[in-house]
Amino acid sequence: MIKMVNIAGIVGNIQVEVRMKKIMFFEGDIETQGYFSRQIAEAMEKIGHEVFIYDLSSPWSSTDKFFRFFEKGNTVLINFNFHGMSGEEFFLDENNTMMWDALGIPSYNIVVDHPMYYHHFLEKVPSNYHHISIDRNHEKYMERFFPEIKRAPFLPLAGTELYPNKSNVPVTYRKYDVMMVGNYCVPQTFEKFITRINEEYTAFYYGMIDELLAKPYKTVEEVAEAHLLAELGEVPEEELRKALGAMTFIDLYVRYTFRGRAVQELADAGIKVHVFGDGWDSLPCRHEENLILMHNLDSVGCLKKLCQAKISLNVMPWFKDGAHDRIFNSMLNGAVCLTDSSIYLDNILHNDVDSSIYSLQRIEELPEIAGKLLADPGRMQLIADEGYRLAMTGHTWAHRAGQLHTLIEEG
Repeated sequence: MIKMVNIAGIVGNIQVEVRMKKIMFFEGDIETQGYFSRQIAEAMEKIGHEVFIYDLSSPWSSTDKFFRFFEKGNTVLINFNFHGMSGEEFFLDENNTMMWDALGIPSYNIVVDHPMYYHHFLEKVPSNYHHISIDRNHEKYMERFFPEIKRAPFLPLAGTELYPNKSNVPVTYRKYDVMMVGNYCVPQTFEKFITRINEEYTAFYYGMIDELLAKPYKTVEEVAEAHLLAELGEVPEEELRKALGAMTFIDLYVRYTFRGRAVQELADAGIKVHVFGDGWDSLPCRHEENLILMHNLDSVGCLKKLCQAKISLNVMPWFKDGAHDRIFNSMLNGAVCLTDSSIYLDNILHNDVDSSIYSLQRIEELPEIAGKLLADPGRMQLIADEGYRLAMTGHTWAHRAGQLHTLIEEG
């Protein structure tokens, strides 16, 4: 899109032609990230950008379409979790040069997991790469261990209202008392990584896990560094970085432990919990009749079910200074969001006003919190309504697209 901008000068007003950036996105791999990309792309089109969505499941035909879309010096890439720069052969030339470098395309990569999962990609990013973190602790990690990489401003995840401009079903008439969207994995699955070396290392890793379970407000990296320093006395930064990149199983162990505990506490207290996702049949419950196993869903399917939920349970995936899209999806589709918190969420959420907040350190209190909500539909409705207003005023993908628009146009 071309915009005409007036610039006041000595000789009067001069009109200058400004072309808005053309933007490429990806879909066809991780479904949720493709859905996020489409939400941002639709908002960018409304702003005035031309967009192209590359289908990773049909790379060769998509590449042909991309080159018809591409405009030298005026095209950027917005991607999630290193899509397009993960060694895909169709984005490399005969010299292993990435297409983004060959064509001079700036990339803005939104990383929805901790950077420790992506050290191998971070060591070979394109030359005009911008790293976008969804948690401020992830930003600090990047600043410390990858200072050479350009960082864009913190951008928390957002949500989608499935049926815009339509009233949500009142809480009283909703089908599911408590609903949980997300997969589950038995923590013991990760024991093969904990015990793979010897007994000394096993005890070392379990020491970190035990501290995180007892102090869930801490990040994996701060606990891991403290234990490494206590064990070794001094660790060079490069060695510490390598060690942290090899400890992702600790993050997974503790996050699935708490995800399972949250659902167990509710089900065993007599509250029916509908779980949408894989792996929940492996969760042991004393009252398994209250654990209602549902099938896995795509993004739209999850939003449809949220429209039928009274309470939407969220357990943060160890983002200690960020948010998860489940929070805003719940609010935007009329459910009461029942979540643990983070530093970022402490600054935007208000307990018993627009959300209901529990503590991982007192997770046994979850049934009482949920029970009181379910016993008072009027109170639930007030919280759901305030949650909707909160999310609509600053936490949709359209809001995030506005921030990205400013970033790429000024970048």
